[in-house]
Amino acid sequence: MRSFIYVLMFMGLLGLGAWAYSENYDMRARESEVAQLQAEIGTIRDAISTQQAEWAYLNRPDRLWELVNLNFERLLLMPMQPAQLGRATSVAYPALPGLPADLDLSQSVDISGQLNAGEEMSTP
Repeated sequence: MRSFIYVLMFMGLLGLGAWAYSENYDMRARESEVAQLQAEIGTIRDAISTQQAEWAYLNRPDRLWELVNLNFERLLLMPMQPAQLGRATSVAYPALPGLPADLDLSQSVDISGQLNAGEEMSTP
């Protein structure tokens, strides 16, 4: 009976060893995959930073000004004037339920205050 238990324990030990061996190789494969993904992420980050630098270079105001001057006749671009900008009071806001129609949105509103204990903020 003892020899049967010893053989059974030896077989269990061999099974655990084989399992640990396969887990070790799976872990190494996952580690190499993670390293490969991290290298790819680094490459993508470098490409993004390069594209951001190119975008900043292409959007320099002096370069854009030269392009506007070169293509003035074709594009008919004009410099912006302050009169072209609008005011917030000239925008027609839609009526919101629960708000008076004659609400003046051009004035500042004081929203400071404290909530009482147990009072919840209501959301529309």
